[in-house]
Amino acid sequence: MPELPEVEVVRAGLEPAVTGATISSVTVLEQRSLRRHSGPSEDFVARLTGRGILGAVRRGKFLWLPLADSPAGESEALVVHLGMSGQVLLRAVGAPNDGLLRITFGLEHPQHGAVRMDFVDQRIFGSMAIDDLVPTADGLPAGLGSDAALVPAQVAHIARDPLDPAFSDSGFFAALAKRRTGIKRALLDQGLISGIGNIYADESLWAARMHFDEPTNTLGRARAKTLLAEVRLVLVRALGEGGTSFDAQYVNVNGASGYFSHSLNAYGQQGKPCPRCGRPLVRESFMNRNSHFCSFCQRMRVPATSP
Repeated sequence: MPELPEVEVVRAGLEPAVTGATISSVTVLEQRSLRRHSGPSEDFVARLTGRGILGAVRRGKFLWLPLADSPAGESEALVVHLGMSGQVLLRAVGAPNDGLLRITFGLEHPQHGAVRMDFVDQRIFGSMAIDDLVPTADGLPAGLGSDAALVPAQVAHIARDPLDPAFSDSGFFAALAKRRTGIKRALLDQGLISGIGNIYADESLWAARMHFDEPTNTLGRARAKTLLAEVRLVLVRALGEGGTSFDAQYVNVNGASGYFSHSLNAYGQQGKPCPRCGRPLVRESFMNRNSHFCSFCQRMRVPATSP
């Protein structure tokens, strides 16, 4: 599933092409891609056609395009969730349709002219929806790409991500200390910290030398700071390499794959030597998926007990 770096690559690619553009046409080819939309496809098409797009914003793994000129006067956005295999691609008008095309938009931009925005999704776990924008709980900008303190209602419960300027380090440390769970479960909890999935959790824990099941309440503030710093470093490095692509499903708006998969230290590297100590990396089952780690560098710490 695309994580923060992959979604941010899409957002950054869309931003110059869609900001200031007008939606001239909408065609829905797969009704299931509107599962999070409150009405039928006819409602989706009617409410978007002729609307302007104000930008491209992201929080965690969610992406939305704020809309101008709401007929009812409320603030709205086109919310995009990529699911397991969703892609948002920019195509020239008249380009051949992808066989997995689910929704397509005709856009008219005052500087760039006409362009097509396609939502392609192999497994149809992704979605698009028109949603109301509501005030953020803390009154700060909702996510990367906008100064507006407005977030889609269906995204409001998602925590800020660690690359968000408004992310609260102290709030994260305090919440982490109160949890009674393993550290990887906490990193995957989108209500605590968003944008991190299995790949970047494994990479961050390897970098921080932490076992994935170490209890959160035993970390201490210093180690929690180390972990958060490594999370940010891993995400920034992945962004610099266009995200992680293992196949053609994870691509940018031009259809190009990222290459962070060549820089992975732990995820998917079971059986290979640990880049740090040389011992074989291992894989263990975890929450219907797997954890990849070094059993020597990332040994479980046992809290000291009083005599």
